[in-house]
Amino acid sequence: MTEHPKVYLFDLDGTLLDSAPDLAAAANHMRVVRGLEPLPFETLRKTASSGARGLLGAAFGIRPEDAGYAEMAKEFLDYYEEHMADHSRLFDGVPEMLQDIEAQGARWGIITNKHARFVHPLIKFHMLEPAVVVCGDTLKVSKPNPEPIRFALKSINAKASEAIYAGDDKRDIDAANGADVFSVAVQWGYLGSPQPVQDWCADLIVHNPSEILGIELTK
Repeated sequence: MTEHPKVYLFDLDGTLLDSAPDLAAAANHMRVVRGLEPLPFETLRKTASSGARGLLGAAFGIRPEDAGYAEMAKEFLDYYEEHMADHSRLFDGVPEMLQDIEAQGARWGIITNKHARFVHPLIKFHMLEPAVVVCGDTLKVSKPNPEPIRFALKSINAKASEAIYAGDDKRDIDAANGADVFSVAVQWGYLGSPQPVQDWCADLIVHNPSEILGIELTK
């Protein structure tokens, strides 16, 4: 016997929200003030799911363990915070998908590695009303650790067997699989992982948000 999920959990950047334009703009702003040419958007877009670490790595070849990274990360995040709603938008089909989930009487939530100082203003700006939000600094661990998903389910008194988790990065799928939640890889996202999406061990790969509404779980 099968039934639709009662809980739909999502990554934020690259899954619900196309935040890459503002993230890329922050990285290119830092390049320009240093006398460097801006990089093409597509070069930076694929790193957007990795936040400051990914964007600074692509823009400057700097890693978190390198000298000066902390200062550059602060500069990046401070600029991004001021401009994070300039061009961000929900992906096509996402508003309709969320409306249909709510119309079914199901609940939905966000589990992201993005920190709360960015997440909650973006949720408010885009007029989203998730039942639960777990940010990258809510717990001491973040994805690919499965604990944020477990924490979200516990927060709304839901079972793993009645939930799905959808994301655009392999760490999303690893977290979902680790939490025994039906895992969904979304191909409209940034897909920044080096492995092809077909190798992520997702339970399902979808190409547009409407496909998520067709998921049925085995009871």
